[in-house]
Amino acid sequence: MRDAANIREIGALNPDYMGFIFYMNSPRFVGEDFEIPDDFSNEIKRVGVFVNEPFSNLLRLVKKHSLDFVQLHGDESREYCKRIKSEGLAVIKVFRVGAEFDFAITNEYETTVDFFLFDTKGVEYGGTGKKFDWNILNNYNQNIPFFLSGGINPENILDLNSFVGMNLHALDVNSGVEISPGRKEKSKVLSIIKKLRV
Repeated sequence: MRDAANIREIGALNPDYMGFIFYMNSPRFVGEDFEIPDDFSNEIKRVGVFVNEPFSNLLRLVKKHSLDFVQLHGDESREYCKRIKSEGLAVIKVFRVGAEFDFAITNEYETTVDFFLFDTKGVEYGGTGKKFDWNILNNYNQNIPFFLSGGINPENILDLNSFVGMNLHALDVNSGVEISPGRKEKSKVLSIIKKLRV
């Protein structure tokens, strides 16, 4: 999210989290002059999305925008995550999942993050807008609650019934509800929320 009017429009639907991308190479980059509206609800957790960001700049942006969560999409180390946690921030570490993904690589992060996020593997950092084979998550040990991302939209949301018994915490929806990069369609977001909160 980056457009103030769209932030207010989607914020009125009371999502649990709202993400703001601070990665310059993303088509959804918020821009240098971005400001979260002053009337943004305190009930919605602010998530800053970063990729291999220098630590000092990450902290500067966290403080400037009063972020609650830091979502890490790059090659950030366990030590980097630990430093963020020591600042009193919650950490979401992203893993890009493909057919050969080895969930053992998540083990070393278990004591340094709050959540994992599993997204579809692509060539570049960030999302692909495509769904990966969710059956792969049967190989995950479920020790840390996770966000699910990758091509989630109102049409495939009911497929989540297959996650019963898994440690699924939240859905990260992006391209599947977009009008254009960074702008979300209210009706699609509302459709997902209604289907989830029955």
